[in-house]
Amino acid sequence: MPLPDLDINLLRAFVAVVDSGSFTAAASTVGRTQSAVSQKMTRLESLVGSRIFERSSRSLTLTQTGERLLAAARSMIEANDDLLRSLRTPSAALRLGIAEDFLPGLLSATLARFVQAHPDTRIELTTGLSCDIVASYQAKRLDAAIIRQNAGAGAGRLIWREPVCWMAARSHKPTGAPAQLVMLPKPCFYRTAMIDALGKINRDWIASCTSSSLTGVQAAVAGGLGVTALGRSFLTDEMQELTDSARWPALPAAEIALLSEGGHCSHLVEAFMTFLTEKLSLANPTRDAGATSFDRDHDLPTHLAGAQKGMSLTRCFQGEAVGIDQRPELAAIHQ
Repeated sequence: MPLPDLDINLLRAFVAVVDSGSFTAAASTVGRTQSAVSQKMTRLESLVGSRIFERSSRSLTLTQTGERLLAAARSMIEANDDLLRSLRTPSAALRLGIAEDFLPGLLSATLARFVQAHPDTRIELTTGLSCDIVASYQAKRLDAAIIRQNAGAGAGRLIWREPVCWMAARSHKPTGAPAQLVMLPKPCFYRTAMIDALGKINRDWIASCTSSSLTGVQAAVAGGLGVTALGRSFLTDEMQELTDSARWPALPAAEIALLSEGGHCSHLVEAFMTFLTEKLSLANPTRDAGATSFDRDHDLPTHLAGAQKGMSLTRCFQGEAVGIDQRPELAAIHQ
């Protein structure tokens, strides 16, 4: 035979009686008459099959059963209220797009902190090449986007800059042959930067490998398939930086910027950016094998180098920031 269900209203009245010390005071708390509260306690005792109060003309005390019931009643009321509150409160959602060449180690830590601080917020995360992230943002499929762009493009809010350098496998040796380049497909900031830089010194080149992902580019370079240009944070222990400026001319810096127009989730975007800037300021100045951290002051992005030397990260960011409302053509943005 199934057991009867405990009525939350009966439990609320029971807790009110215990907390107030009398049926009369509890009646005011639950918005019922004293007789109605008394009837509720009679029904509750009938359900549990035992007396829950010891009554006298001067006192009202709990029986052993009443004491056991009280703890359970408080938990059941709390669970009931929490569930209804969560169901009645629309869950917030943040549709966030992030370029895949944004520091993955910092990203995972930032996401973890954000989820802890905003457990009721659902994150819809999209990653990919910056050109694809920008397209999704322009199509209103994203609330905010963190993208890599040409230095000085000025779209959105500048987060930080990073030097772009030539890199090759540790076993790479200079040759007189055309430069063998490992590339991402068009449109691509790194691809354009490499071609333009080599064109300025009239150096021939060939595309020895084209990969659709940065992970593929790193693997191809580390495996000796050719040379590429990426942000310095993408150097791994299997690679070396090429510094012969006569053969590998200087490259423009890359920028990471936030695209966001505010709206209903602007507070979530700002919260995420607060955690992100904290992680950037605490970037560990050591590099493990293959990790995306920094091991020398000149390895740090412009903002972080200043912060490491004592300048507050907030000042660094404010000094380089571009107002969100100042949004030149996003078409100039490339991966």
